[in-house]
Amino acid sequence: MKSLKKLFILPILMFGTMAFAQETANRFFYELSFKPKKDSAKIDKVMTTLDIVKDKSIYQDFTIIAQDSIIKLGVEEMQKNKAWKDLSKSIRMPKFSFKIYKLYPDMKEQYVDRIGRNLFAYEETIKFDWKILPDKEKIGTYNTQKATTEFGGRKWTAWFSADIPLQDGPYKFYGLPGLIVKIEDDGKNYSWLLSGNKTVKDWKEISYVEEIQAQSGMGSNEKKVITKEKFDKAYAAFKADPLAEARPYMTPEIMNRKMPGSETTFGEFLKNQEKIAKDFFNANDNPIELPTATEKKK
Repeated sequence: MKSLKKLFILPILMFGTMAFAQETANRFFYELSFKPKKDSAKIDKVMTTLDIVKDKSIYQDFTIIAQDSIIKLGVEEMQKNKAWKDLSKSIRMPKFSFKIYKLYPDMKEQYVDRIGRNLFAYEETIKFDWKILPDKEKIGTYNTQKATTEFGGRKWTAWFSADIPLQDGPYKFYGLPGLIVKIEDDGKNYSWLLSGNKTVKDWKEISYVEEIQAQSGMGSNEKKVITKEKFDKAYAAFKADPLAEARPYMTPEIMNRKMPGSETTFGEFLKNQEKIAKDFFNANDNPIELPTATEKKK
C-alpha cells in the first residue's frame, strides 16, 4: 500500500523552516529491485533507507530526502522572487511514500502514510517465524547466513550478518541475530540489498518537505493512529479521489485565479496534480504483501 508524496502544496510555501530536535542516526542504504506490474518482467529500482536511532528505526523511500537540498533551493528562490514555481516538474517522485516505524525494544510496528492533508498510522505486532539455515555466503563485504520465512503471502529468503548486531532490516522485516543484508521473495518480486551505511549526525525524523508542509498549514506531521481497517478505507477513498479534500474550495473564481507570479491557473495546476496522482496509483499493482482472501472479497 502506498500513496503520493504530494508536492502540489508547494505553491504556498513562502515560509521559513521549522526547528526540530536533532540526533545521530545510523543510516543503512538498501537498493530495492521490484516488479511494479505482476504480469510483467520489468524491474524497477529505488534506493531505500533504514535509519536507526536509540528508540526506533524508520524505513522509507530515499528519493525525496535525497532531493531535500534541491527542493530547499527552489523554495528559497520562490521566497526571494515572490513568484510560484512548479517544483514537481524538476524533481523525481518517490516510488513509495509510506514509512515503517519499528519501536524499540518491543518492535511494535507502525505503517505510516499521508492521506490527504493528514498523516495516518496503524500499528501491528509481527512475529516472524524464521528458520535459520547453516548456509553461509559472502555478500559484498558482509559475512552472512541464510534464513527463511513466510510473510504477506510470499516466501522469503534472507541473508543476515551477525557481524552487525542489529536485529532489524528493511521494510517490516526484523528478528534475526544480525542485520538483514539481503532479502527477497521466491518469485523475485521484491529484493532488498544492503549497499552501504553512514552516520547522520544531524538526523531529523521530519524531512524538509514535511516541515514546510506543516508550517504552511497544508499537512500535519502529527500521526493519527487508527485501526488498519479504517486506514485501508481512508486510503481507498483517497485513491479514488486524491483531491476530495480540496474540492469544496475549488470554486470557479479560485480555479481561474493565476498562481502567484505565473500564468498557470490553480485549475490547470490541480488538474495536472490529479493526473500525477492517478498515474502514481496505477504504476504498481503488485504489492509487497498480497491481499488475503478476506481482503480480496471487499
